[in-house]
Amino acid sequence: MLLDLLLENTFMVLLVIVGAYFFGCFNGAVIVSKYILRDDVRNHGSGNAGLTNFYRTFGGVLTFVVIGTDVLKAVLAVLLGSFVLSGIDPELMVLGKLLAGMCCILGHMFPCMFRFKGGKGILSGGTIAIMLDWRVAIIVWGAFIILVLLTRFVSLGSIAAGVGFPLTTGYFIGGMDHIILATIIGFLLVWGHRANIKRLLAGEENKFSFRRKKAGGT
Repeated sequence: MLLDLLLENTFMVLLVIVGAYFFGCFNGAVIVSKYILRDDVRNHGSGNAGLTNFYRTFGGVLTFVVIGTDVLKAVLAVLLGSFVLSGIDPELMVLGKLLAGMCCILGHMFPCMFRFKGGKGILSGGTIAIMLDWRVAIIVWGAFIILVLLTRFVSLGSIAAGVGFPLTTGYFIGGMDHIILATIIGFLLVWGHRANIKRLLAGEENKFSFRRKKAGGT
């Protein structure tokens, strides 16, 4: 269906792909650290432009600006995909959400305006799950929260959420195109944590603490 849709409505599909990608490029951690704090978060800690590294490095109320930015861009991307593709056919709404969500994650991880060095996409991915289906969101967020509370490893909860996203999408929503896009999103989220996986296996991963510390981590 996705390939047929692309061939029949090339401009509209490309609008979703490009628009969602550029929404994703507005990385909250980079924008706040580089242009407000004048100290790029990617020069600290794990070198990752994500919420956890930002909080560990800078902390403070600007953390909420980072959260708001990464949530808002995912919301806008999903709304764009949903609106454009449902305008072609109402049954394409979910496909539009997933396509836009995937492109938003790609933009977050590989932002063209920040030398393609971004974050890992978990906060945006969690927002996409909420906008996709409440059942998917409950399981994905539930797995994340439970694992983080039990282990204090944000990376472990993030990996579980990445694995759970395509599984729950397949179970509750179905459809081969939906499953393929959800699998790509899940893969990107897990792949973004490949260094964390190595540290987890080696017993060297940092546990999350509300007390800031300038050390490598997720």
